Amino acid sequence: MVLRYFLAGLLGLFSTVAVAQSLPDLGGKSVTVVTENAYPPLQFVDPKTGQAIGWEYDAMNEIAKRLNFKVEYKNVSWDAMIQAVSDGQYDIGMTGITIKEDRKEKVDFSDPYMRSEQFMLVRGNEDRFNDAKSFAAFKDGLVGAQAGTTPFYTAVYSVLDGNEQNPRIKLFETFGASVQALKTGDVDTVLTDGTAGQGYVDASDGALKMVGGPLGTEDFGFIFKKGSDLVAPVNQAIAALKADGTLDKLNRKWFLEYKMGQ
Repeated sequence: MVLRYFLAGLLGLFSTVAVAQSLPDLGGKSVTVVTENAYPPLQFVDPKTGQAIGWEYDAMNEIAKRLNFKVEYKNVSWDAMIQAVSDGQYDIGMTGITIKEDRKEKVDFSDPYMRSEQFMLVRGNEDRFNDAKSFAAFKDGLVGAQAGTTPFYTAVYSVLDGNEQNPRIKLFETFGASVQALKTGDVDTVLTDGTAGQGYVDASDGALKMVGGPLGTEDFGFIFKKGSDLVAPVNQAIAALKADGTLDKLNRKWFLEYKMGQ
């Protein structure tokens, strides 16, 4: 079901195909790209090799190749990322970042490269609730989230009562920490986009599952310091990758063919 919703979102996003044009040449300049490595299959550390891999790495590497720039990857926590990019510490940020108007006050966004939907990630043996409505009615249920993220606001306004101080929300510094808390029983659900959630489910050997329907649709984009001269060429590259089927190939590779931990 999750895959069906996800692919439907992709169809809607890519229904109008851009015409590829010749791309600018950035002359081999160095570009620093920061990520969190916490959202498989978008970006994560391969448990078998210890290497950082994923959909966003493949896409960014292809963008760098086509625009002729040298990419250097850095890692930082989500709560520091937008401000760090805004301050110019890094040139580009990528970690499945939802394009939102309030964030545009601090950073510039690329055009969307992916559409995602939020789902509830729960333990594999969970039977006390099976969707947002039944979770809201389960008064002892706790949800783990990172403050200021789309899952946090979805939990507050689409699942619970609109109170951002609701004690049923436990805050964590990283998404991975919230998933670990879910596994150990410290919280009862974590909200995540369907792509990242499916990655965790695939790697869990039955310990995790997703329940309920989608809780909202959002578009992902790369972020840049306000006024960055990288935005226009990256947008041209994204359009070219859509037009020639490269993004479709990455979708098949990471969302259909890749299996976590195998």
